[in-house]
Amino acid sequence: MAKLPQAQNPLLLRYHRLMDAFAKSDDERDFYLDKVEGFIVFVDLDKGQAELDELFQEVSENNVRYCLIPKLTFYETKKFMEGFVNEKVYDIDTKEKLLDIIQSKEARENFLEFIYDHLTELEKWQQYYHERSRIRIIEWLRSQNIQFVFEEDLDLNKNMLEKLKRHLFDVKVSKDIANVREALQTKAKTYYSNEALNPRPKRGRPPKQVVKVEVEPQVTVDMYTTVPSACRLFLYLPEITNAAAVTFSAKFDTEAQLLANLRGSSRVKVDTKLQALSERLESLRHLSSRLIGLEDVAAVKGEERLIKAVSKKPEPEEEIGEEEEGKKRGLLDVVKGFLPGKKKERPKSPTVEGKKTDMKMVTQIQKKPKKK
Repeated sequence: MAKLPQAQNPLLLRYHRLMDAFAKSDDERDFYLDKVEGFIVFVDLDKGQAELDELFQEVSENNVRYCLIPKLTFYETKKFMEGFVNEKVYDIDTKEKLLDIIQSKEARENFLEFIYDHLTELEKWQQYYHERSRIRIIEWLRSQNIQFVFEEDLDLNKNMLEKLKRHLFDVKVSKDIANVREALQTKAKTYYSNEALNPRPKRGRPPKQVVKVEVEPQVTVDMYTTVPSACRLFLYLPEITNAAAVTFSAKFDTEAQLLANLRGSSRVKVDTKLQALSERLESLRHLSSRLIGLEDVAAVKGEERLIKAVSKKPEPEEEIGEEEEGKKRGLLDVVKGFLPGKKKERPKSPTVEGKKTDMKMVTQIQKKPKKK
């Protein structure tokens, strides 16, 4: 085995790419991480047999250079889902439903279908899956004694990152690259601290709510100078810019494939719900139109009755019998029902003018003159 070159700074690894390889690694798919430059090799069984034989020979002869990415077992997938339900789901009905799904067949696919139908749970699930996967990957990298930093954690521009990759094995470099290398060494030590595996929530007053600005992620160019010829056909180089694009599904490689399948399977449910909703809206429209029609009819009939009662011509006065007098009183009662009532006047204090009073007129008695 030839002597391998030594990197002069921690390996620049793509966290999202590693997360995707960890999610897809199973009994039928193998992924290897290179310890020299940090590239990932995917053993694609659809390639030719001659190419596969060369790859297996390269990996077996240089087993110190390549480390097999651990496979996601059934127990670990179940632990992921149960941990999310117990820690992040607060609604009792939703929690019971998810726990039943986890115990059923095809738990991963049914779990994802339920989560993607509930957007409030989907955001929490993606954050939880991202955090737990990060801890799992850091634990494994530490067990392999790899000095690394994640590109997604660095606050460096695209040009500087590409410079670091280009001069990975150069001992003598410019001053700016040397300064960045020192910063990378300090950053690499944080992944070996206890807080990396047990992140604690920050204490103190929460930061002010600021409108989140969507920034397009800067993706650097992959630069590998020591890739063996047997591995070049099997390099795993997907461009993944965010953790949401990494799917937990065992059947679908990308989130787009998963969403397309979920839309197809739930189309019947959606159509049924839309049909029931449209029927209810139609019945409400019909009921409201009937109520409006009844109100209009009642108003028209009331106006007609009032007009007929008021516009009826008075008949010449004749001797009115008892029956005709009763009809006339009935008509007056109808008109009174539509006319506004008169306000009751307060009783006025009794006055002398215009009203009889109970006071008696007293005349003055004139005294007769006494006789002399």
